[in-house]
Amino acid sequence: METRLFEEEEHASIYQKYRFSLPPEMQSLVLSYLEEKKGKPFLLAADIGCGSGQCTRVLAPHFEKVVGTDISEAQIKEAKKVSGPSNISYCVCPAEELPFEDASLDLIMASSAAHWFNTEKFMKESNRVLKPRGCMALLTYTQHIEIHAKDCTEKLTAIFNEVEELLLQFGGVNIHHVKTGYKEIFDAIPFPEKERLPNTVCSVRLSIADVLGFIQSFSMFRTYLSKDPDAAKECIRKTEQRCLEVLGASSTEVMVEMHMQYMCVLASKPS
Repeated sequence: METRLFEEEEHASIYQKYRFSLPPEMQSLVLSYLEEKKGKPFLLAADIGCGSGQCTRVLAPHFEKVVGTDISEAQIKEAKKVSGPSNISYCVCPAEELPFEDASLDLIMASSAAHWFNTEKFMKESNRVLKPRGCMALLTYTQHIEIHAKDCTEKLTAIFNEVEELLLQFGGVNIHHVKTGYKEIFDAIPFPEKERLPNTVCSVRLSIADVLGFIQSFSMFRTYLSKDPDAAKECIRKTEQRCLEVLGASSTEVMVEMHMQYMCVLASKPS
C-alpha cells in the first residue's frame, strides 16, 4: 500500500466503532456483476484494505472463503476482535503484495481503500491473482454527503460540508482519486471489460454521535488531530453544538439519515 494512515490503535478502534459496512445496494451490484461475468460457484474473495473488517464480513455468506487484508496491524487486530463466520480470515500485507496463488481469486474488492494503493503495482498484482473471468470491484463514497432530518436537512448538510472543507487541507494527494471519481484508477485497469458507475445514492440511519464518530474516523481528521489537537477537538465540539442547535435537541443520540453517493469501478479479467 502506497499510503499508510490508519495504523494507530486509537484510530483503528474508532474505525471499528463508527465505520459501517457496504450498503446493500452496493453489495448487490458487486455480486450481480460477478455472477454475470464469471458465474457460480463463488469460492474465494479478498477484501483488500479491509480495515476493521466491516465489508469483509458482508461477503462471507456468498463465498466459500473470504480473506481480509490490510497493511495496518492495528486494523487487522480490531477486525479479529469481532466475531464472525468461520469462513473469514485476516492477514497483514500490502495491497501490492497479496498472499494468494496465481489465478486463485474469484473476486477482489476494495471499499474506500483503492485510492491509497500504488495503482500500477496493485493492478499488476490483481491481474496475477484473479482467475480468468474473476472480477474486481473498487468502491468508495464521494464527497457528496447529505444529512437528512425533517426540515433541518439543508442546515445539517451545510455544517457537514463546512467540516469536510476544513479537513480537506489535511487530505493528502491521494484524495484526488475520490474527487475525480476514480477516473485514473479506472483507466489503469488492464482489462478491456470494465465500467465505472458513479452516483449510486445509499442511506444509513445514524445518531449525531455516530456522525461525529464517522468524521473522527477520517484520515484527514487524524492528521488534523496530530498537527493541532486542541483545534481538532474544538472542531468536533462546535460541530456537535451546531447540530444540536439546528435539531433543537439536547442529546447526540437523536437520529438522522446520512445520504451518501457511492461510485463503483467494476472489471472482469479475460478468459
